[in-house]
Amino acid sequence: MDPNLAQDELVPIAPPLKVLQSVTINKKFGWWSAVVLLESWGRKQLCFYLWQKKPTGGWRRKQKFAVHSQEHWGLIANAIEKMVGELN
Repeated sequence: MDPNLAQDELVPIAPPLKVLQSVTINKKFGWWSAVVLLESWGRKQLCFYLWQKKPTGGWRRKQKFAVHSQEHWGLIANAIEKMVGELN
C-alpha cells in the first residue's frame, strides 16, 4: 500500500448506507479504489468501489461491485483463481 495515503480519510459514501469498515486499495492520478463493508437497509454487503476526482473537488462514484453472500464470493474467488495465473 502507498505510504503517502491518508488512512484517516473517509470513503465518500452517503447515508442511508452505513460504512462499517473500509480499506483503500489505490488512490492516485485522480482515481480512488477501495473495498468497503457496509450496511444497507439492515443487510451487510462487501463492495468494491471506484471513484474519480471531480474537477470541482470531491469524488464521483464511477463503479460499484457488491458481494451479498459468502456463496457469491466463493463463485467469484474460484473464477479469479482459475485465471490469475495468466497475469504477468
